[in-house]
Amino acid sequence: MWDRLGKIEKRYEELEKQISKPEIATDLKKVQTLAQERAGIEDVVSSYRKYKATAKQLEETKAMLEGELDEEMAALAKQEIAKLESQQESLLQELKLALLPRDARDERDIIIEIRAGAGGDEAGLFAADLFRMYSRYAQSKGWDVDVIDSNESGIGGFKEIIFEVRGKGAFSRLKYERGVHRVQRVPVTESSGRLHTSTATVAVLPQADEVELDINPDDLKIDFYHSRGAGGQNVNKVATAVRITHLPTGMVSTCQDERSQLRNRTKAMSVLRARLLDIERTKQEAAITQQRRSQVGTGDRAEKIRTYNFPQDRISDHRLGKNLRNLPRIMDGELDELIDALAASEQAKRLERQLA
Repeated sequence: MWDRLGKIEKRYEELEKQISKPEIATDLKKVQTLAQERAGIEDVVSSYRKYKATAKQLEETKAMLEGELDEEMAALAKQEIAKLESQQESLLQELKLALLPRDARDERDIIIEIRAGAGGDEAGLFAADLFRMYSRYAQSKGWDVDVIDSNESGIGGFKEIIFEVRGKGAFSRLKYERGVHRVQRVPVTESSGRLHTSTATVAVLPQADEVELDINPDDLKIDFYHSRGAGGQNVNKVATAVRITHLPTGMVSTCQDERSQLRNRTKAMSVLRARLLDIERTKQEAAITQQRRSQVGTGDRAEKIRTYNFPQDRISDHRLGKNLRNLPRIMDGELDELIDALAASEQAKRLERQLA
């Protein structure tokens, strides 16, 4: 580990020297590439240098105790040693986590697909609530949200809604939302006040670069049609909506949110590319339906990653075994506490595997 940290620090110093060279400073593309690499290791180098400085200070303080010190100075030195040892242990843990391999997709924009599961109209309303929750969270991070396609249920809910989130680190934060979400509450559609349990599935796909996936144009069937509004009525006289079918897999991607046929086609292709890349990365799954199930399950009430219990004002993340209160605040997009806990849990598991 220490050899690796030493090499990272050396590379950081090389990058600093290269960026400061006059012949490189005029090449904006080169400077940008070097600056991005430097930024990627800057935190590791900073922690490593703090660790070395703390270790040196600890060694010097311990050496003081070997000399002749009065009782008061010896007590102060011992206090300082305890403090430095605690700092050193904290920095060591920080360095171990920093050296874990990063997911290359973490900084990517994403496509989120929310679909109503079990529960009829109430499941559709819950899907709409999840869309609002993620939209509010994205807004708090300064990310952009664009709806690609949606199928409304007619009472303010969604049978499905597909949207993109554009912003640095979008996948790194929202990838933990993949799975089945369960809600327990009295629906607005329930006149007797009976508690209902419904579900919605969430899929989070990192956007794919064109160079990563070579899609043969001959494998695509592209249809144009009139976009529809809630209830199925035509809202456009011009056929701007796009349906792209990937013939080898039978996968269909649609977009009707934009007034421009070109923009709808671009968005539909973006969804298709992300889905195909996701499948490419999970080749061990034999069929697309198996791949989809690995991420969101079937939508059955028994499959869940999280439960939103409105009567008890409680949200339970079943992966963490943790309950949080103030459900309205979370539904309003304040997800950082949950996501931070999930990220820390994942890091701990990865670190445990690496050390094993």
